Amino acid sequence: MTRVLLGLDIGGSSSRARLRSDGDALIEVDGPGANVATLDSLMVDERLSTLLGRLGDVHPEACCAGAAGAEVPAARELLRGLLERRLPGCRLSVVHDARLVLAAAGVESGVALIAGTGSVAYGLAPQGREAQRGGWGWLVGDDGGGAWMTREAAREVMRRFDSGDPIGALGEALLAACGAAGPRQMIAILHAMREPMQWASLARAVFESAGTDAGAVDIVRRAAAALAGLAGEVQLAIGVDGPVVLAGGLLLNQPLLEAAVRERLAGHCIRLEEAPVEGALRLAEGLLR
Repeated sequence: MTRVLLGLDIGGSSSRARLRSDGDALIEVDGPGANVATLDSLMVDERLSTLLGRLGDVHPEACCAGAAGAEVPAARELLRGLLERRLPGCRLSVVHDARLVLAAAGVESGVALIAGTGSVAYGLAPQGREAQRGGWGWLVGDDGGGAWMTREAAREVMRRFDSGDPIGALGEALLAACGAAGPRQMIAILHAMREPMQWASLARAVFESAGTDAGAVDIVRRAAAALAGLAGEVQLAIGVDGPVVLAGGLLLNQPLLEAAVRERLAGHCIRLEEAPVEGALRLAEGLLR
């Protein structure tokens, strides 16, 4: 009998589903993010339904869903309920999406440091002890993540504007990214953005201007310090030095930030080469053992 496994990576910016059978037949689909702790349950339900619908009529034997916001018990149970209704008879596990990183990297003990829309560090010790730092959501924390960087950039631009100083390369880059004619319009555009992924997409303005704008450089420096701090706290909490697996769209696609984080950690850092959803598949396979 062919075993069918389903892995889900439900992030803040995007979601991915990967279906695999014993015969290595593979189906993979993508969709928008669906943070179960910060988005309306109806929106999560709609996005999850659309994502699973793109797989067609499938009946996986086991499924692991790694989800942003799953550290919140009520959010985790919400997601579990949604999946149970759509995947009847399926062995199911719901974990924080950071857990997928270690599984995808083939690391049994270490720290996952993720910076994308938000930021979080998760660690797993050989004896099974776990720890997490960050992942508070963009309205409260997520320091070093994309939404945070955009907010800090906007604050710096508005400080310059209010003081009558030139908005500089950072300001020009952020206005262009927002499609705004001036700082006041930029603020209005930002306030109209209701999802963190929209804010995070503008963080590129910081990196585009870092070569000539000291304020942009400072934001990158503070982001790196915040991210390295998360990883360091987790290392202390579980008594594990490494490896630290670097993951997330922001951290892996912005060399300036990655280099600054590596410099602060000064330890054994590795880049995540597999997609996190592959970690979800590996964890789903473990449900059948």
